[in-house]
Amino acid sequence: MIALAHHVTANSRAGSPSRATLPAPLFLREELDRERREHGKLQQAIFEAAQIQRRLCAPRELAWGEYEIAGEIFPVRHLSGDFFKVMELDRGLLAVAVGDIAGKGFMAGIWLPHLLSLVQRAARCSLDPAGTVAEVNRELCKDQGVAPLTALFFAILDPRTNGLAYTNAGLPAPLLLRADRTVERLELGGPMLGAVEDGLFDSGYLHLHPGDMLIAYSDGVTECRNPKDQEFEMDRLCAAALAAHGSSANPALFSLLGTVLDFADSATPADDVTLLVVRRRSAHPERRAPQQQDYSKPQQRPASVSRSGRSAPRGRRST
Repeated sequence: MIALAHHVTANSRAGSPSRATLPAPLFLREELDRERREHGKLQQAIFEAAQIQRRLCAPRELAWGEYEIAGEIFPVRHLSGDFFKVMELDRGLLAVAVGDIAGKGFMAGIWLPHLLSLVQRAARCSLDPAGTVAEVNRELCKDQGVAPLTALFFAILDPRTNGLAYTNAGLPAPLLLRADRTVERLELGGPMLGAVEDGLFDSGYLHLHPGDMLIAYSDGVTECRNPKDQEFEMDRLCAAALAAHGSSANPALFSLLGTVLDFADSATPADDVTLLVVRRRSAHPERRAPQQQDYSKPQQRPASVSRSGRSAPRGRRST
């Protein structure tokens, strides 16, 4: 029996050679096929994660009363460190946020859902943008040394008064393109989030008139470079905004995005490119944009911007 077992085993080994006995080309081919399968699985997982990110940043287009809102992210890699969010609050208010998590790729992408949840939770506890952002900052600073620095523009829109309250924590100053084609910059705010636990933030206030358009963006827009190593910069962004004057939010968004990518030409963007456009419809009927279905239901400082007090200290809720 023992001899027979040895004979069967020997025949079995002869019929199914181990990798060690395979010819080198065949062994390498098997290894290459295995690596390709693993790479395919990894690519599929990254793609699925990117789709989840896109859903978290919904809605990408929204008609809300007199307002049109459109947003888009052009990631330099599959996973983005940029984000935006549009959310309905109590009392008929609407909040918009644009953020940029330091770094890119996996690390920034992993933090994105957590940042979004902090912003949404804080926004429902305070009607003051400075208070909201201060709360998000305190939460991030609890994970000091782990949480990445984050730039954030956060604004609350009141459709009854057409007033916009905002704060800007380290993001490039958003542009306000008025109906008369003047351009203002929204600069009030404070430091990047996650840097200083007791960071102080200011809120700015302005009024949106018919035809006014707000453009918030990440630094990947103005720092985008072309093959000559020139940056897109603020002047080109202002010119692109003026060229889109009078357009509805979604066409204006893609006009701006197209201008940036055309400028980059063959140069690969080094950072994520994110744009969010909020436009109050013009009073002229011929310029009214068609209603879009909402799938989400869930220069100098202008005189119209006033300076608020500092954000509420720890333990007090801003109202």
